[in-house]
Amino acid sequence: MVTVTPERSVVDACSSESQQPRIAFYMRLLYGGGAERVVVNLMAGMVARGIAVDLVLNTVSGPFMSQVPDAVNVVDLAAPRMVEGLPKLANYLKTVQPDVLITGLHYNSEISLWARALARLQGNRKTKVLVIEHNTLSIHSERRRTDRWAPLLSRWFYSWADHVVAVSQGAATDLSQVAKLSQDEIDVIYNPVITPSLEEQAAESLDHPWFQPGEPPVILGIGRLEPQKDFATLVRAFAKLQKQQDCRLVLLGAGQQHVELEQLAKQLGVKDSVKLLGFVANPHRYLARSSLFVLSSAWEGLSNVLIEAIALGVPVVSTDCPCGPSEVLAGGKYGRLVPVGDWETMATAMAESLSNHILEAPETWLKQFSQEAVTERYLEVLKLNNAATQIS
Repeated sequence: MVTVTPERSVVDACSSESQQPRIAFYMRLLYGGGAERVVVNLMAGMVARGIAVDLVLNTVSGPFMSQVPDAVNVVDLAAPRMVEGLPKLANYLKTVQPDVLITGLHYNSEISLWARALARLQGNRKTKVLVIEHNTLSIHSERRRTDRWAPLLSRWFYSWADHVVAVSQGAATDLSQVAKLSQDEIDVIYNPVITPSLEEQAAESLDHPWFQPGEPPVILGIGRLEPQKDFATLVRAFAKLQKQQDCRLVLLGAGQQHVELEQLAKQLGVKDSVKLLGFVANPHRYLARSSLFVLSSAWEGLSNVLIEAIALGVPVVSTDCPCGPSEVLAGGKYGRLVPVGDWETMATAMAESLSNHILEAPETWLKQFSQEAVTERYLEVLKLNNAATQIS
């Protein structure tokens, strides 16, 4: 992995004798969220196809940096504030002229579109921009104060993009309404969640005492400890379930509600049976050893971890929230769906899932979420699939 700044040897660092296309990804930094994991997995898929890949960051930081493929050039804009990075991103586009700039999350998307507009004024007529919408934008913008301007900005600027991708059919329908785009202008591409390393990561050793043989079943929740994930409903459902059978709850993820959730567990009398372990680099070894995975979200775009759970054969219970879970679980065929915020129904579904497994998802269903298939789909949309060569 080569790290450069756009002012220092960026052309040399990003140059290649190969005629293969160059694709750049732009993020502020690599937080430990689902969208960032998608970027890492998609970069790995592109690298495996022999494509030159740049990762352009405002700040080279974040828990997923260690997972960036070695072949990726990391471009450090050295601009912690996104607006400060705008002229530097434009300079990168003018100088390097990648074939495509892929971005997602607000306000990365708007910054990318503005930077491409500036680069065009300076002579770059080559670079296309692909914007990914990872969430149900109408709900996300209402519930998250920091993203309250996202619908208006998407309406103004998403039409500037060469390609707009939504990560589920539901997210695409929502985006069409919010951004005033026709459905034909939005490509639906699921996330590249099932990677070649998933089974390997799941098999890594885990010495946590709760996950050892002979221990009570462990129920797992994974995600940022924020209102969107609604872990309070999961804790309440768990408290009801524990009155019926001995079990434990583990939550993986960091966020603003850590203390609040600990206090709720104490209030409900299950403090000793609930562990909040924070962010972990490899959640798959916990997931593979869990008796049940529960997604309690109030809304989603798709839900990567739900896909990982069914890929590893772990029984799942999920809220039937907009959007994604119903698509992932084929309307409830591969996991139980419950109403959002209904902890009593969730507790019942959890008890049923622990005693009666749902039919496992077949490989033919899971393939659409694989790194290889999703990478091919992106290259198809970008019309680069014939330019990329599979490396064995």
